[in-house]
Amino acid sequence: MERHTVRRQVCSTQQAPRRKVEGGHITEKVIGTKTSSRMYDLFGFSMNDISSWSRFVQLMNRPMDPSSLGVTRFLFGLLMICDIFDEREFGRVSERWSDPNECRFPLFSALRPLPVQWMYLVYLLMLTGACGVMLGLFYRAACLLFAVCGWYIFLLDKTRWNNHSYLYGLCSMLFFLFDGNHYLSLDGLWRRRLRNTDVPLWNYCLIRAQFFLVYFIAGLKKLDADWIGGHSVHHLADHWVFRPFSLCLTEDQIDLWVIHRGGLFIDLFVGYFLFFDLTRPVGFLIAGLFHTMNSQLFAISMFPYTMLCTTPLFCQADWPKRLLDRLPPCFHTLRPSTDLPQYSPHCIYPKCVVKPEETMAGDAEKTSQSPTIASSQRTLYHNIAAAFSIIYLLLQCFLPYSHFLTPGYNNWTNGLYGYSWDMMVHSWTIQHVRISYVNKDTGDTGYLNPQAFTKVDDRWSYRADTVKQYAMCIKERLAEDHMTNVALYFDVWRSLNSRFQQRMFDSRVDLVTAEWSPFQHTSWLMPLLTNLSDWRARMDELEKDINNSSSDTDIVFVADFPGLTLETFVQKDLGNASVEVLAGVVSVELDGQMANHTLGPGDRLKLPPGAYHKVHTISTTPSCYMYLYVNTSHTQLTNKISRYETELKDNPEFMATLAQEDPKFVDIYEDEQKRKWESERRAKITIWQRLQMSVSAKYHKVSHW
Repeated sequence: MERHTVRRQVCSTQQAPRRKVEGGHITEKVIGTKTSSRMYDLFGFSMNDISSWSRFVQLMNRPMDPSSLGVTRFLFGLLMICDIFDEREFGRVSERWSDPNECRFPLFSALRPLPVQWMYLVYLLMLTGACGVMLGLFYRAACLLFAVCGWYIFLLDKTRWNNHSYLYGLCSMLFFLFDGNHYLSLDGLWRRRLRNTDVPLWNYCLIRAQFFLVYFIAGLKKLDADWIGGHSVHHLADHWVFRPFSLCLTEDQIDLWVIHRGGLFIDLFVGYFLFFDLTRPVGFLIAGLFHTMNSQLFAISMFPYTMLCTTPLFCQADWPKRLLDRLPPCFHTLRPSTDLPQYSPHCIYPKCVVKPEETMAGDAEKTSQSPTIASSQRTLYHNIAAAFSIIYLLLQCFLPYSHFLTPGYNNWTNGLYGYSWDMMVHSWTIQHVRISYVNKDTGDTGYLNPQAFTKVDDRWSYRADTVKQYAMCIKERLAEDHMTNVALYFDVWRSLNSRFQQRMFDSRVDLVTAEWSPFQHTSWLMPLLTNLSDWRARMDELEKDINNSSSDTDIVFVADFPGLTLETFVQKDLGNASVEVLAGVVSVELDGQMANHTLGPGDRLKLPPGAYHKVHTISTTPSCYMYLYVNTSHTQLTNKISRYETELKDNPEFMATLAQEDPKFVDIYEDEQKRKWESERRAKITIWQRLQMSVSAKYHKVSHW
């Protein structure tokens, strides 16, 4: 039997307001007064609602149906459980945090990981909090537990910072403040005053605005010249998700118009499409395709699915109840409540006394409760909630552009990556990282393996703050080996958005003694050579010409500053390596030769394999040159495979003979054949099969942690 709640309102006869459900929220309609307006129809409020502070407070605390927020909370908690096993790497806690001597990159130097057994406890507590968020069980405590543990792990390692992890932290804090357990929660099973109870409008306002800003500011950040010019993201046009576009567009056109400018359009406007009722179906279609494609293009864990699951937030707040009402009658006993929500002290209602009477349908007996007064007066809670909403939204608009406050974190890109919503705007390639040391006591010099003291990838190498942290950590580790007075020099070569490879930091500066502050510009950071950005078109042409002439030739474009030197080692299997100058003048010093070779634009010099050489920039302007490498080992292997297949075709006994003479080559050949077969098989896989494979991979990663 279903329980129905009947509300009787005793209101003032002067205004005679009537409680009415419109668009999932409860409004007050005054008889004889015109409240409808174009602005109200579009935004859900009128200018009169924000004409004074008291009216604004009443607006932000307007009662709303709790069902949409409850469903979103459930889905967010479920995805965070998956994320803990996936991107947070619950299964690799020991590998990630067990080494106390590993160099770390926390936001604050005093922040340290706990011993590994306690780190397991942190992850377990975070998982417990995520489960509590999903189920709505001990809701506030669960949100707080998940938020504290999540932010702690997030702040422990800047090299793993990203926008979506930051977004999860924000959402966990917002849900802690929201009344997210008023629908579809276990808390409501034994606390009836929470079950199906109104939530204030500011709950919906903040979560909707948060996700709107994720889209919109990401679009504003993509108004960058590199993104509009198609230089930020590469080698995606040949991905299978763009196969439908390849029927009428070339890869270059897909890269420029679909990926870059299409992505700009989506980020700028999809939030508006989702906000308005008329355009919302189009917004759902665009957002659905966009996030589904991103889930296949990038290894970004649960982020696309989180964005997908939060798009219904922009619908009317009671959409889950209206959807449940459409279920067949056989499911009605299992579904959550679809009745009008109960009154909540966190909301502001019209001036009336509410006397709920609960009846059991079909029963003669009625159970009455004591009268409940629906609040119509502003309290301190309502004022704080409205003020907090304004402050939070202003802060979220300000933070992505607050990099002028912390110039020490500004490198070639502004600020710490993770709170700026500049997603995919910057792409990096690394040429090499070299760390050299000088023992000041003995004068000994040498080189250190860049990965000797850390297990993380090379993301630490393109931020001045993390490079400084690494230098100080290496100094401490060398001091343990009785090398207490040491100088460390970092030579980091990177390319930003397909520019020349260039050094990021002044390799002549001892980073142990170098000054760094978050509130001052880094003096030893080398500037990005943006004046050479126009070379990218020419570099693309040269690379295509060289690849067309020889598939075994690799090319690296390098730019360097006047007066500086690049020292490089040519591997032995690169038997045909050379350097060619594109602009400026360089002097090439070959190992073992007394005289240097001066090269100008168009000059080329062959480099000996298995030896070091130095390139000195002697012009007054930056030098630009390119390295050409022919992998002779790969060429010989390709030729041998071709001859092998020819001999095998003409002489079947040749394979057995070769297996005895060169068994290693036979293994290499079989591996090449397997890779070739796998590549051909994957090329024939349908889109539906690829989606099934993606879902299966996610399930396997979560279920076999």
